[in-house]
Amino acid sequence: MHIPATLVRGGTSKCWLFNQVDVPADRGHLERLLVAAYGATDPVELDGVGGATPTTSKAAVVSASPRPGIDVDYLFAQVGIGTGSVEWTSNCGNCATGVALYAVTKGLVPVTGDQTRVVMRNTNTGAVLEGIVDTRGGMVRHFGRQTVPGTRAGGVAVGLTFRDPAGDTGRLLLPTGRAAQDLRVGAAEPLRVSMVAAGAPVVLVDAVSAGRTGAESEERMRADVPWLRTVRHAAAPLMGLLRPGEEPGDAVPKVGLVGPPVPYTTTLGEPVAAEDYDVSVRMLSMNAPHPAIGLTSAVAVAAAGLLEGSVVSRVTGGPKDEWLRLGTPAGVVAVRCTDVRDGLPHRVTVQRAARLLADARIYVPQGDRPQAA
Repeated sequence: MHIPATLVRGGTSKCWLFNQVDVPADRGHLERLLVAAYGATDPVELDGVGGATPTTSKAAVVSASPRPGIDVDYLFAQVGIGTGSVEWTSNCGNCATGVALYAVTKGLVPVTGDQTRVVMRNTNTGAVLEGIVDTRGGMVRHFGRQTVPGTRAGGVAVGLTFRDPAGDTGRLLLPTGRAAQDLRVGAAEPLRVSMVAAGAPVVLVDAVSAGRTGAESEERMRADVPWLRTVRHAAAPLMGLLRPGEEPGDAVPKVGLVGPPVPYTTTLGEPVAAEDYDVSVRMLSMNAPHPAIGLTSAVAVAAAGLLEGSVVSRVTGGPKDEWLRLGTPAGVVAVRCTDVRDGLPHRVTVQRAARLLADARIYVPQGDRPQAA
């Protein structure tokens, strides 16, 4: 069998996008199809279209939304690498960037002048996002000059805004009710962490108190993956992400280190001075160092930066107003919090870029063909 799909680059991720009419509606059947299409039982995903890294083994199923005020719904899938499984509990802002451009290009949302707004709902989490797509002159663009940290390649400019990323009342922002606390992980000394849920559930470790800097190299972060997994697993039940008897997963909470600004060199060899940014951030993507930062994680770090006493505001010298500049392995990512009320951001925006790379037919082995939904 074969299924139509579109490959997009959104920010620093690549994602295959499927129209809902072309794939099974049943989640189990869809998972089997994606595993077969991506070759996801193979750790190098050789016999499939998977990219064999967490940032390039992603998918989303897109449909016109029946909800008033929402243009498109999308179901995000983090396709496992060598696991033969798919993780469905999270969202991906970089893929949402690609979804916005896809929606305009494919006519799901009509062009409205120099900029076209696409309102999207992530059906995994219920999050609502807005993409402002560059359509100067009333034209759909396939190429652009907007760049993002982590690649020198240009793309179509897309301003991505997360609406009410911590809920409209903020009750979800601090799952434990505390901006910072000690987290015991095994027999080691407790770690100072902030557990926040904005964009995604995230546990942020104060790097200095853990004997680290927050500006670790990829090699050091890779060596710290087992330790950071234990941090994630210790935080998950406290954040209400595990039911009794469940085994912790490796998708949520997202986990990483934050520390003070220091001079460093990006993965593209570009020097960054300490005064160029506000806080160092190093995150995992599943069980690998993220080459930049996931946008949902960036939203969580920015929200934590608004909170007195959080591990982020401890680094910045107090809550930050509006802009927070994150020093990531790929470079500086600026996040803007607006419509802030009582320390709660109701809009968080990151400037991104996207490009449609290919329209294709993916051939899926017949033996893995799902039954009719």
